Amino acid sequence: MVSTPDYAERLRSADLRVTRPRLAVLEAVYANPHADTESIFSAVRFGLPDVSRQAVYDVLAALTGAGLVRRIQPSGSVARYESRVGDNHHHVVCRSCGVIADVDCAVGEAPCLTPSDPDGALDGFVLDEAEVIYWGLCPECSTVRSS
Repeated sequence: MVSTPDYAERLRSADLRVTRPRLAVLEAVYANPHADTESIFSAVRFGLPDVSRQAVYDVLAALTGAGLVRRIQPSGSVARYESRVGDNHHHVVCRSCGVIADVDCAVGEAPCLTPSDPDGALDGFVLDEAEVIYWGLCPECSTVRSS
C-alpha cells in the first residue's frame, strides 16, 4: 500500500502556513511530475475553482523557495515542477515530444560530477549540485521515426 504524503505536515515543517491553495498546489505537483505551470493551475482549479493564476504562481515560488518542490527548465521548454527534491537527480528530455523523466545520479555522491578545472575557475566554489540534462528520443518517438 502506497502511503499518502502529509502535505500539511510538509508545509509546517518548512515553516509555511497551511492554506488551501498551498495544499492544492503541493498535491498537484505530487500528482503530476514534471508538470508545467498551466497544468498545475488546471489541476488546482479543479478543486479550488476561485483560485487565481497569480496565487498559483506565488505558491509555486514559496514551495520552491522552501525546498518542497524543484523547478526545472530544460532549454527551449517552459518551467516545470517536481516533488522529487534533495537527491540531486537529473533528467532526460525527448527532443520530439518533450516528455521528461528522472535519471538517478550516474556516479558518486552529490554533486554527482567532479568538474574538470584546469584553469582554476572553480577555486573557492563549494559545489552542492550539478544539473545534467540528457537529450534524445523517447521509446515512442524513436519507434515513430524509424518507421
